[in-house]
Amino acid sequence: MNSTLTEKLSYVSGFRDERTRVAHYVLEHPAEFSNLLKLCFSAEKEISHKACWVTELVCKSNLEILFPQLNYFLDNIPTLTNDSAIRPMAKVCELLCESYFVKQDKNALNIITTNNLEKLTEVCFDWLIADVKVATKAYSMQNLFLLGKKIDWIYPELKPILMRGISEHTAAYKARARHILEKI
Repeated sequence: MNSTLTEKLSYVSGFRDERTRVAHYVLEHPAEFSNLLKLCFSAEKEISHKACWVTELVCKSNLEILFPQLNYFLDNIPTLTNDSAIRPMAKVCELLCESYFVKQDKNALNIITTNNLEKLTEVCFDWLIADVKVATKAYSMQNLFLLGKKIDWIYPELKPILMRGISEHTAAYKARARHILEKI
């Protein structure tokens, strides 16, 4: 593993400037992105969630950097258990769904396969019903709404989960769930 990247991540904290600095390093050294992803899914808990924070910022700036590693990413995101790691990866999933369904980016349409969409669907449903933070659930709802445009069984499964969740969750969850239910 690249010790420079690991060292840079060890200094990252919740401050956005620090995360942005490491994201710029990765964007300037794109070969480091595969190492960054490996750190996201590593057993090193102290580095893993920091790598996920940086991955989100890198993908916000250049989502296409993820495309060569897409299968690795999708195969490994279900293994995450730390809320601090899951939330940024749920955002990356949202970036993928938006690129495919909303922007209809030519590269995304050519790279993201039906199998990839099914993996996204599975992990988003898992997050929606799991005991994770509301932000992750909100990203998952949005992703499932977009995925439901192509996968016809999603809306009939999503609707009762959201309706049940409205009575059990926070105001933020309720607002997002109602918004998605209106669209379905």
